[in-house]
Amino acid sequence: MARPKVPLLSRDRIREAALTLLDRDGLSDLSMRKLAAELGVQAASLYGHYPTKDDLLDDIARGIMSRVDTSAFDEGDWRHGLTSWARSYRAALVRHPNFVPYLASGPGNRDENLRAADAVHGGLVSAGWPPRDATLIGASTRYLVMGSTIGSFSRGFVDDVQVYRDRYPHLEQAHLLRAKADEIDTDSFELALSAFTDGLQLRFEAITDRRSRRQVRRAKPT
Repeated sequence: MARPKVPLLSRDRIREAALTLLDRDGLSDLSMRKLAAELGVQAASLYGHYPTKDDLLDDIARGIMSRVDTSAFDEGDWRHGLTSWARSYRAALVRHPNFVPYLASGPGNRDENLRAADAVHGGLVSAGWPPRDATLIGASTRYLVMGSTIGSFSRGFVDDVQVYRDRYPHLEQAHLLRAKADEIDTDSFELALSAFTDGLQLRFEAITDRRSRRQVRRAKPT
């Protein structure tokens, strides 16, 4: 029997093709019709694997979020856990920045998302953070990570020195940024993450100090 000219469809193959289109054209341009053309099949062939485009996008989201590692919280050091999680989170998202808006606005009931949220919140509370603070820290870290992956500051500049030299004297080196975009984007994220956790450290020390003083007052005889 002759082998088929088009490889058999699978969910893995469909997801990979969809990510190729997303990376190239953006989220808004993805359709099942375009995806089918990319795979060399009819759109109807896709629906046996993914009944709707949202089903496909949710499966892609699960795959991306499954790469996010929260295991460092198991070591009991909240700052190490937070920075490790944030770096892992960013590494998973930065590979497909065009998909980040969907992750930012998509459903919050995916198992991978909830597992990560549970590990982060549990790790912070176990380390001594009040539950409300733990919730705010988890949300703030998510904002930081997503903001750092949804677009590139450096790639917004052109490499023509004349665009900036005469009109913007403080941007005379801006034409060099685009060539170092990856380095600048990564280092900018690390700077923001460090400043964020430095501030949290001061807040945590103040919380710990207030808690200790309350315990001392309670221990004093009346």
